[in-house]
Order: sequence, then structure tokens, then C-alpha cells
Amino acid sequence: MSNIQLIAERVIGNVEKVIIGKHDAVELTLLALICQGHVLIEDVPGVGKTMLARATAKSIGCTFRRIQFTPDLLPSDVTGVSVYNQKTQEFQFRPGPVLTQILLTDEINRATPKTQSALLEAMEERQVTVDGVTYQMPKPFMVMATQNPIEYEGTFPLPEAQLDRFLLRISLGHPLPQDEMRILDSQQHTHPIEKITQVVTVAELLAAQEEIKNVYVDNSMKEYIIALVNATRNHPDVYLGASPRGSLGLYRTSQALAAMRNREYVIPDDIKALAQVVLAHRIIVSPSARIRNVDSRSVVQEVLQSVPVPGSRVRAA
Repeated sequence: MSNIQLIAERVIGNVEKVIIGKHDAVELTLLALICQGHVLIEDVPGVGKTMLARATAKSIGCTFRRIQFTPDLLPSDVTGVSVYNQKTQEFQFRPGPVLTQILLTDEINRATPKTQSALLEAMEERQVTVDGVTYQMPKPFMVMATQNPIEYEGTFPLPEAQLDRFLLRISLGHPLPQDEMRILDSQQHTHPIEKITQVVTVAELLAAQEEIKNVYVDNSMKEYIIALVNATRNHPDVYLGASPRGSLGLYRTSQALAAMRNREYVIPDDIKALAQVVLAHRIIVSPSARIRNVDSRSVVQEVLQSVPVPGSRVRAA
């Protein structure tokens, strides 16, 4: 697993030349890419969401496209369209921006549900179908979607089916004063995104995606994952708990985190570290709980405290 650790260190170090002071967010983004998953970045404007996507793509040598989601965006603007060529007298497919390796969908909740759903097939089946013809997505493929959690006017909340297809939900947050000073200094003459170069090949990344599947997960760890997910389904403040896709997401990301830590096996701390970002966005809190200011993150935190950790001993009263 030392290869995966080395790849992670190279990519994270390179991206952190652009995204300063946000190690956890950078690490989680790479973790999602290694797990062949997608990331939802929920944060206010101007904290570096676009730069995080661009720096990640540039570090691996992946193609990068960006779509600004607006209410008038059509599904064909995402997937592509067939255009009639008068010279050849045939329809030719003009691929949309979704046919790339790393796709940034900016302010995804500003598009209509119909346009949002244009991403569903690409995110889950790794293909798009236009006019009855199916086109395979390139490898690797990752959607990084952003949404503003503050300004809700003119937005369309993501449906549960789409939220469930995001492996992780993360946020960057404002930088600390000392980190913001470093940002000002780094951009005095030119933006650091122009200086970074590719540090990992696509072939190395694809090999890492396969290698993490060999990380050992003991049955006790699997039972712990299932217990956590089941606890979200049976929580009194939850209307809809995490799906089996959430269990799979927690399983795979814990394997990747163990490999990035140069371990060949998963420990409970791996699962606990990822439970919040993997499960919280898959949980729908009941209306009565929302009135009491209970949110999905606090539910996951409560579940982590209540479900026994494998190997731990219950102290006698």
C-alpha cells in the first residue's frame, strides 16, 4: 500500500500549493477520486471550490471541464446533442462537457431538476445516452458539484436520489488569518494554479483504484459499518436513514483511507473519521426534529457515540 500512500502525498502536496490550509478537504477529494466516487462541496462563494477541482485535475493530468448551472440550462447542454451534417447527410454527435475526466458543476442547485437528472446516468453507470446511443465516460471520471448553502432564492434542492450518488459531502470554510496571509503572498504576481504541474499519471491513479480493493476489511468492521447505517435508519429524529449505497461508500472509503495511511487493513478509526462526510447528506431529518434545530450531522455524531466500537469493552456500572 506504500504506492497509494506515495501517490496521495504527491497529489495532496501539489494541490496544497493552491489550496492553502485545507488539508482535510484536499485529502477527502483525492480519497473520493481513488474510490471512483463523486464529491458535493457545500460552501459559500470564494473559498476555492473551483481551484480545488482544477488543481486536482492538473496534478493527475486529467481533462477538466466546468459547467455553470443556471435555471435555463438544458439537459442537452450537459450531455451533448446530435446535429445534422448537410455534407455527410448524417447526424453527428457533439459531446457535451460531461464527457470529461473531472467535471465541475458549479452551483448545481440553480438548475432545474430535469437538468440535474442529466448527470444521474453519468454518475452511476459511467455512461450517457443521447438519441438512443450510449457513450462511455472516460476513466477516471469524477463529478465535483458545488452549492451555496446560504443563498436559497432561485434554487432547486437536489433530490434524494441525486444526493445519494455523491460519495462525500465536504466543505472548505474560510481560511485562518495566517493561511489567508499566505494566500495573499502566493498570488502577489501570479496564481499558483499556473505553476503546478502533473505529479501522478492517470495510469498510476487507475492502478490505485484497483489496489485499494485488496485492503482487508474484517467481518467485525463490516458489522460496525452496518450497525452505524442501521442506527441512522432507526433514529427517532430521522425520517429516512442512509441507504445501502451509504454502507458501500463507507466500506470503500475506509479501505482507501487505510491504504493512504499505508495500512493493509481497516480499523474503526478509519470508519469513524469518514462517517460524517459519507452518511450525513444521505439522511433526511424529520420535520419535528428540524424545528428543534437537529440536523443530519448531529444525528451521525450521536450514532457514532451510541454504537459500540468493535473490540471495545463495556465498563461495568
